[in-house]
Amino acid sequence: MGLKEILPVYQSRVETALENWLPGDHVEPVRLHQAMRYAVLGGGKRIRPVLLYACGQTFGIDLQALDGLAAAVEMIHAYSLIHDDLPAMDDDDLRRGKPTCHKAFDEATAILAGDALQVLAFHVMAHDPEITVNAEQRIKMINTLAVTSGSLGMAGGQAIDLASVGVSLTIEQLENMHNHKTGSLIRASVQLGALSKQGLAPDQFEIITEFSRHIGLAFQVQDDILDVEADTATLGKPQGSDMLKNKPTYPGILGMTNAKRVARELHARAIQSLEPLQYDSSLLRQIADYIVQRSS
Repeated sequence: MGLKEILPVYQSRVETALENWLPGDHVEPVRLHQAMRYAVLGGGKRIRPVLLYACGQTFGIDLQALDGLAAAVEMIHAYSLIHDDLPAMDDDDLRRGKPTCHKAFDEATAILAGDALQVLAFHVMAHDPEITVNAEQRIKMINTLAVTSGSLGMAGGQAIDLASVGVSLTIEQLENMHNHKTGSLIRASVQLGALSKQGLAPDQFEIITEFSRHIGLAFQVQDDILDVEADTATLGKPQGSDMLKNKPTYPGILGMTNAKRVARELHARAIQSLEPLQYDSSLLRQIADYIVQRSS
């Protein structure tokens, strides 16, 4: 199947997995569980789970062995969005076309929902019986997600982002920030798909990691472009919010024409990095195309 056919399959599978792993909205504490479900279910493009599924399938892994991992990655992503939207950080009112979690509930509940989603992700990875790797490989998976979502990865990137408001960054500094804030979790998604293949050769793992580095940064460049060119209804969040908050962006530093050129170059590098892969990479190539061509 091509991406047009497989994308809704991946999105549906991770939605079902999330529904199954999240506590029900009538389970005590009810308000907390409602907030968790509100922030995770029924929205988003699920890019990170899609990449995880596609990478796993590239190496011949059954989808059911990837469902829990895909849900875990999306829980980490959702927790990060809840916390990023808080008044103490980005102070956003709209996410995925609806009020942010702290607006729909309250700040304390939103903080706890993010906390609970973060630890639930690791519970899923530790306990999902469908993950078919041995214990040592499972620990590698858990460690991969822990490092890439912590202070040396996503959380560290958000700290750099907050410290960069109103500051003139070089393009190298901006790239470093986004390699942490956005790129690290995208990199983890691809790596978790690869780690689902027991005994994958180290050189093949490095090839897929190199792909993830380029496509993760390309994703962020395209996000920066869309923040300027797309409208609020399409984005599901306020259009131009980065500019209004005086945040450094690729169009802001390079100009729109050069930002689009960088997105194309990163996409080309991602595709080129897959050439030595000894597996069919056609699905990963299609997802790379989608990431830089998307309009939301």
